[in-house]
Amino acid sequence: MEFPFDINQLFSERISILDQNLVASRQSKEKPDLRVKIATVLDELGEASAKAQDLPAPITSASKLQFQKHQLYLMKDGESSRGRGVVVGFLKVGYKKLFLLDRNGVHIEVEPLCVLDFYIAENLQRHGYGLELFNFMLQHQNVEPVLLAYDRPSTKLLAFLAKHYNLRQSVPQVNNFVAFEDFFYKRAVSQLRRVKKPDGEIKPYSLMEREAVRQEQRTLPWPFAAPQSPHRSVSSQCSQSPSAGSSPRRVLPCVTHPTFAGDSREQSPHSPLMDCCRTRRSNSLSRSQLGFN
Repeated sequence: MEFPFDINQLFSERISILDQNLVASRQSKEKPDLRVKIATVLDELGEASAKAQDLPAPITSASKLQFQKHQLYLMKDGESSRGRGVVVGFLKVGYKKLFLLDRNGVHIEVEPLCVLDFYIAENLQRHGYGLELFNFMLQHQNVEPVLLAYDRPSTKLLAFLAKHYNLRQSVPQVNNFVAFEDFFYKRAVSQLRRVKKPDGEIKPYSLMEREAVRQEQRTLPWPFAAPQSPHRSVSSQCSQSPSAGSSPRRVLPCVTHPTFAGDSREQSPHSPLMDCCRTRRSNSLSRSQLGFN
């Protein structure tokens, strides 16, 4: 498509990436009049795409791109039109939350990258521009064509996907989107639903819950408790370890005494002080008995 102004002045690269800012280069960012010309290009491309697909209204325009989080890949031929350049076509993609039916007829909620609009000028088709533009988008998004969902694809787009990417078997849907069979298989291997990390720090209550789990694991009864080292097991027989949350206390050392052969008395723990008292008592009894006799 030709325009009455220099396309190379608006788009410095062969394939430019546009978003809601409508900025294709540093030069267009600094000059507002260039952004007006970019908006004109997008509006005319959207109308041409809607006419080629027999749509009642354009689905691509500068105003819609400014209010949607989509990306538009615009391709140019900078050497045509006496060096002023021409626009070859565009490809618009974006993430959408969808409810799709898998091969078993089960509803699955997904948020894949979707092909929303794809157009190559009629006089420039069958020259390899469409394949070059589509492959550039796949490389930039780091995605496989089978993992994309296609919004109301035309018969030309379906033939394009079958020829270049061998995408032929699609799963019927109740909406306007088309998903192929391997879309569900390959996404099931990784993850059917895109999981996003929560913004901000972890909430305090989640930290408390994790600490409670740690305490519960420490107090599990045998044999579910973790094995202890021999030194720890011996010391645990002498003193009871303090419970979680209690203040530390001093533990008296455990004193053991040898057992002599022939001693039939009950073995009970005693201290040297108790032995001294018993010795004095036995000596006093012996003296009294001698004096009495």
